[in-house]
Order: sequence, then structure tokens, then C-alpha cells
Amino acid sequence: MANSLYETLGVAKGASSDEIKKAYRKLAKEYHPDINKSPEAEEKFKEINAAYEILSDEKKREQYDKYGDSMFGGQDFSDFYKGGGSDINDILNSLFGGFGGFKSSGFKGGSSRASFGGFDFFGQGASGFDSSSYGSNDEHMSITISLADAINGASKTIRGSGGEVSFKIPSGIQNGEKLRLKGKAARGADIILSVNIASDEVFERDGDDLKARLEVPLKTALFGGSVSFKTHKKEVSLKIAAGTKNGQKIRLKGYGVPNRKSGIIGDLYLEVNVILPEISRLSPELVELLKKEL
Repeated sequence: MANSLYETLGVAKGASSDEIKKAYRKLAKEYHPDINKSPEAEEKFKEINAAYEILSDEKKREQYDKYGDSMFGGQDFSDFYKGGGSDINDILNSLFGGFGGFKSSGFKGGSSRASFGGFDFFGQGASGFDSSSYGSNDEHMSITISLADAINGASKTIRGSGGEVSFKIPSGIQNGEKLRLKGKAARGADIILSVNIASDEVFERDGDDLKARLEVPLKTALFGGSVSFKTHKKEVSLKIAAGTKNGQKIRLKGYGVPNRKSGIIGDLYLEVNVILPEISRLSPELVELLKKEL
């Protein structure tokens, strides 16, 4: 029974969780498209993430250890993945969404057809996954969440044709991403939930990074000091150097959005907005001095 997921990460089948995580981080750094500009890096990066998503999850790893690459129609994972043509999140959700049993049955054309977790998979003789989108009885719904919920994750409840459904929004979810709530619609069908993220008054999302304006009084910008800013994690105190200019950027590493595939957290970029005092509140003497000196 082939175990190419372990080979993808370069670890033994009996590797500990820490060994798997260490191997994944090393490979993810090596093949991250922002670092590795080779043509194969992006696909290799996705393959590494898919392997890690399975092996880092206790239940998914247990299923894989039980069935090995027979889950992929007898192909090695890397060959199967390259031929799949589907988004890897859809692949993993389909494979492991229900943690159901594995069964195989005859399929015209001489290949085998397998069902795992409620998803039909075609083995040798077909092109990877059957990518026809959703079942005819699936119920399509949408929900709008705050940016804070998208960053941190949240518990939500909706009411569908099968009644009230509670579920979790995973941290780092993207705008427009779909969640499959298995068996939660009427007659045991699935709910396909489109997640929309509302605009935020403070933060703007740019991939895994966040952007915001940092209000800095003129006095602090001129002579230095500190200002406070409330991030989605906590309130932080920032040192402002003397002579800070309007539009300067300050980077807060790791205060962005967690990437669901790589686990890497983005950064928060604050753009300085120097606040000018109201002239009417300054003394006439100071106003005249400013006119003279500036």
C-alpha cells in the first residue's frame, strides 16, 4: 500500500506530529511562491499543503493510514493531484467532509469507482475528480460576516430547509468562499454556504495582509513619542520616531490574516496620517511664529 503523502513531506509513516510539522514548515518555506520563483514552485507548494492538511489532522491521517493511496484510485498522491484539475480545498473537503467509509464498485470502462466521505471518485481511466459541482438537491445559501469573524473564526447559526444549523467559520476564510454543511438541508442533502465578508471601517484586507490608517498628532510626528492602536488581537503601543512623515508605513508582523493552506499569518501595515491642529485653537503668538518659521 503506497504512502506517498509521507513521501511528499519527506517523513516516515510513523513520524510524530512535531516531525511532520517541522518537515512541512521547511518545505513550505522552500517552495513558497513569494520566495521560489521556479515554474514548478506553486504547484509543489499546493501539493505540500494538501499533504500536510491530511497528515496534520488526526482523523484524516487515520483514514489515510488505513487506506493509503488506494483513496486516489491506486495512483500516487502526487500523480493524482497533478491530474485532478480541481481546487485542493474542494478536493480535501470532498474526501474528508464526512469521514465516511470507503467502498468501491464497478465502473463502466474497466476502471474502479470509489466513494469516500460521500464523494464519488474515479480511479485509473478517468481524469482525477469528477468535477461536476454540486448535487441537484443541495441547498444554496449565503451569509455575511464581519472581517473580525473572517480573521479570528466564529460560531454561527443559520436556518435552512432542514431547520436551524450551527457551524463554525474557519479563521482566514476568503470572501466568496463556500462551505459545505453535509446533511444539513432537507432530506439529508447538503447546504452549500457562500460566505461574504462585510467591509470594515478600520481595516482593509489585502490577501493575508491588513491595512489601516494610524492617526498621529503633529506634535508626536515632529518630536517623537508613542501612540496606541487597537488591532484585531489586542491594543498595542507604537513608538513614533521624531520627524515621522505623513504616509510613512509601519509594519506589525503577524497581525494579519492566517492563511488556511500554509498556516502562515500575514502582516498589518499602518499608514501614518499626521493630524494637524486647528489653527483657531492656537494662540495668536504661536500662529505668527509658525508663519515666520515655516
